[in-house]
Amino acid sequence: MPQYDDVWLVIPAYNEGQVIADVVEGARKTFPNIVVVDDGSADDSAKHIMGTGAHLVRHPVNLGQGAALQTGLAYALAQPGATYFATFDADGQHQTADVEKMVELLRQDVADVILGSRFIEQNGQVPWIKRVVLRTAATISPTARKLKLTDSHNGLRVLNREAAGRLRITMNGMAHASEIVSFLAGSDLRVAEVPVDILYTDYSRAKGQSLINGVNIIFDISLRERGRR
Repeated sequence: MPQYDDVWLVIPAYNEGQVIADVVEGARKTFPNIVVVDDGSADDSAKHIMGTGAHLVRHPVNLGQGAALQTGLAYALAQPGATYFATFDADGQHQTADVEKMVELLRQDVADVILGSRFIEQNGQVPWIKRVVLRTAATISPTARKLKLTDSHNGLRVLNREAAGRLRITMNGMAHASEIVSFLAGSDLRVAEVPVDILYTDYSRAKGQSLINGVNIIFDISLRERGRR
């Protein structure tokens, strides 16, 4: 693990008590530095997180995934030696092997930000309704098109210290992903997209992005882009 002492995984968690310990313990086999932000969970998520060796930060009330990510990034940036920062889901969908690959690209100075994509390599794992929503979101967003993204709402991202330090997430809900893309498109940061494997379990499918939330994200993108004109 010493080669990853400079990497911090940031995991937002809300009512993930069933799986969070397994997710964190699995990730810590490769990445020793993990901060989990318990975003006002009503279940026993915090208890399970405390037994994993990860750093635990708690929101007293549920503020949304965007706020949890901003809290986690701020915490990780304050840690000595922190150089690379990965946003990682709490439900077991993301793979540490993908994070390793993405960190290596940053070490090679290929980019400042590496984004994961479910669509560069088609694997049939993405549920069809999610595929439609996500591809539509990438298509209608001018900022996603500017960056030539295929998957603008993938939660697996790795940033170098400069990018993480400049990012300010102000949208607390799921629409934070479009805010991050807009920030990247308006910056001089170098952005690359790589294929990643997403594991869709029965649990993650049950917790996953609903159709109505997907429609809300698309509507939010439309409003944000209209406001820029």
